[in-house]
Amino acid sequence: MKLCLREQLFSGTEIRLKVQELAECIEHDACGRPIVFIVVLNGAFIFASDLIRFIRNSDIQLDTICTSAYKNEMISSEHVQLRKDIDLNLHDHYVVLIEDMIDTGRTLKYLSKYIINKYEPYCLKICTLLDKPSRRLTDLKPDYVGFTIDDLFVVGYGIDCCEKYRQLPYIAYVEKIAEDS
Repeated sequence: MKLCLREQLFSGTEIRLKVQELAECIEHDACGRPIVFIVVLNGAFIFASDLIRFIRNSDIQLDTICTSAYKNEMISSEHVQLRKDIDLNLHDHYVVLIEDMIDTGRTLKYLSKYIINKYEPYCLKICTLLDKPSRRLTDLKPDYVGFTIDDLFVVGYGIDCCEKYRQLPYIAYVEKIAEDS
């Protein structure tokens, strides 16, 4: 499959400003409580690293969780598989689950239920850089949203296609193009 970068949706500057705004909202809502950030790998790691640098509260912890929910590079599957679990104790903690993008909501719905049932946090908030509500198949509503986008396939700023384009400092829309025969 060949991909073509069609257009830049959000520049590095726009992303940085939005990430700073999200960090300020999270910190405000936490009201001085220690914060545990859980990063959904692999797509959210760049977003998460930038987000936590804007947090002034020195009492934070960071952990990761990893799922697999894609049959192929561009179509989401219904089944969510846990590939790496959380190592920290989340019981009675203010927890923020960080995701790069929410489309169908299946993965975050699964992770939310899983974390609440297994770890019993004080509260669980969901922070996503990108939200595609037009694709939502669950009643999931993120607490913190960077940008709401149409049903586009995007890459950059940690978001990949076939493990490519994560390194882009911006977010771009891509299209599949027919390969020559």
